[in-house]
Amino acid sequence: MNIVVLDDFEKNLVLVKEHPVIASTASMTVHHQPLQGKALLEAVLPANILVLMRDRTPLKKDLIDQLPNLKYVIFTGNRNLAIDYGALKERNIPVSFTEFGPSKETTVEITWTLILGAYKRLIEQNQLVKDGLWRNAYSVMPPLHGERLGVLGLGAIGGRVAQVGLAFGMDVVTWSPHMTPERAAAKGVKAVSLEELLATSRIVTLHLVPGEGTRYLMDAKRLAMMRPDSLLVNTSRSALIVTSDLLAALKMQRPAMAALDVFDVEPLTLADPITQVPNLLITPHLGFVSQPVFAKMREGLEMAIAAFLQNQAIVNEVKPT
Repeated sequence: MNIVVLDDFEKNLVLVKEHPVIASTASMTVHHQPLQGKALLEAVLPANILVLMRDRTPLKKDLIDQLPNLKYVIFTGNRNLAIDYGALKERNIPVSFTEFGPSKETTVEITWTLILGAYKRLIEQNQLVKDGLWRNAYSVMPPLHGERLGVLGLGAIGGRVAQVGLAFGMDVVTWSPHMTPERAAAKGVKAVSLEELLATSRIVTLHLVPGEGTRYLMDAKRLAMMRPDSLLVNTSRSALIVTSDLLAALKMQRPAMAALDVFDVEPLTLADPITQVPNLLITPHLGFVSQPVFAKMREGLEMAIAAFLQNQAIVNEVKPT
């Protein structure tokens, strides 16, 4: 069996090679750099088992149809919106996922890291000190206490983000397509309309899954509703924001700042205009990146691949509807 692993940027999945069953019965090739076009096809063409790191490389029908040797697909984590499950089902190719570890907790942590880093201008403050300026008028920072935090999506991650906001003494409000006053009150926050949330929140943070009613939610029209002193944060999915609209809005200082951990194309290159925006704080998709999460994903891959190689039942099989 030929196993091909894509997008192992962190060089973590290469350790799967050392599993005794895998080492003795299969050949594994691990790619650490992103691949596209002809290079991608050449890399995955030999694959009997294809391992996808999250949704970094889409697996669509046009590519699937060019892979005659493919027998099994595994992706890390428990959700992948970039796979054509129907095309795989047509060829009776099973798909598995791995357990994900404490990624919700780490995403909450990076969310608040971005909020504090951008809101308190920590990068600029660090540079002032290094330049021998210590403090100046630029260092007079606004407090979080008493300001309004707008949380779009109050699930496992959004709910935790809201709790931290409450601990800071913020006025926390929420919205999602199916939000109810009762659900919001159970988290100690208030449900409001999307329009009110955007118009009144000093900080707006996104924790929704892109879908009907939420995909490209933050377009030019909704960005224009935000306060001119507001901060927009996204650690969820890039498809919640129309990126070109956000870049134009930031030039007009509405919102005043943004902080992003997710992007339309990853990894970013210096040629991407998003890297040149002064009022934008960006991190390289760190929300799920932690030692416990990666250990859990690696363990899940080893278990699933070993089971498949030994003709055992598919582990954590995705059952597409």
